[in-house]
Amino acid sequence: MIWAQVLVMSKDILSSVLGAVRLSGAVFFDVAASSPWVAEAPPASTLANRVLPGSQHVIEYHVVTSGNGWATLVDGDAEPVRLGPGSVVMFPQGDSHTLASNPGMRAKPDLSVYDQAKESSPPFYLEQFGGGQDETRLICGFLGCDRLPFNPVIQSLPRIIHIADGYTAGDGWLSTLIKAIMQESSRQRLGTGSVLSKLSELLFIEVVRCYMESLPCGTQNWFTALSDPHVGRAIRLMHGNIRRPWTLAGLAREVGTSRTILIQRFKTYLGVAPITYLFNWRMQIAAGMLTSHAGSLARIGENVGYESEAAFSRAFKRATGLSPAAWRAQTISSPTIKTAGKTPQQPAKD
Repeated sequence: MIWAQVLVMSKDILSSVLGAVRLSGAVFFDVAASSPWVAEAPPASTLANRVLPGSQHVIEYHVVTSGNGWATLVDGDAEPVRLGPGSVVMFPQGDSHTLASNPGMRAKPDLSVYDQAKESSPPFYLEQFGGGQDETRLICGFLGCDRLPFNPVIQSLPRIIHIADGYTAGDGWLSTLIKAIMQESSRQRLGTGSVLSKLSELLFIEVVRCYMESLPCGTQNWFTALSDPHVGRAIRLMHGNIRRPWTLAGLAREVGTSRTILIQRFKTYLGVAPITYLFNWRMQIAAGMLTSHAGSLARIGENVGYESEAAFSRAFKRATGLSPAAWRAQTISSPTIKTAGKTPQQPAKD
């Protein structure tokens, strides 16, 4: 059903993309820490099979419900981020990071903590973590999604997103979600795991919306491209009907500009030409359909705009380094896709 929804026209392009990349969430830890305290999270790629089996990519986030702390990327020159009550900090690229009562503290990651996810249902409680009197309460959760072949949302997000006060951001909606997560985590009711999973997804969407609204003028990425009168309309047209045999001339005519200007605008915002973007998105939709076994190879190829199975197979292998059949077989054995190439950047020539 989800693929039928993805293949039809949608005004809400963000929802359409998040559906296509199979966003899923879960809240796992309710933490009570007392200073001095520190916890270090390894790269999310090492946690995927433990916390969200079946997900290509894992995003970790933390909500400070009371108290204070610091978040720091383990590698890189970014300054530590001060966390206060209501802070939400998210690591969209899955980077290793630390949470601590003071900046500069380090600890060895404890992977055994994450194995609880295989043994029981969330939330998991970590009480009296640390050793002092100043207490900080955190909820730590994970979101999974597909990153390959093409996820424009993840590609456009920074390594760290910090919402300084989720209790006031987003016209109060983020505060509502935080409080709902806190309330659900404190109860042991039927369906708590499912409720927390959905709340995590909503939290991610709201954090992304807050991030989008905070972008300074002049920012050039997929989010700001959506507001460009020509690029945004072209993206919506292509997402809305990927089966259509789009040409650059036809797309430019539909959005009311010249081919030259449309190419320039796309490259300014996205670094690729319009038809290359279309090719990338077609491959993402096809990869999802292959993973979910949504029809034969010929049918999937037809659904993403290819007239023959052979043409689709050549295009897909050009994009990913794997044939459609190999991609489908690999996702059965492991959610971690090992492509022979990079994220697709060149359109099919068939």
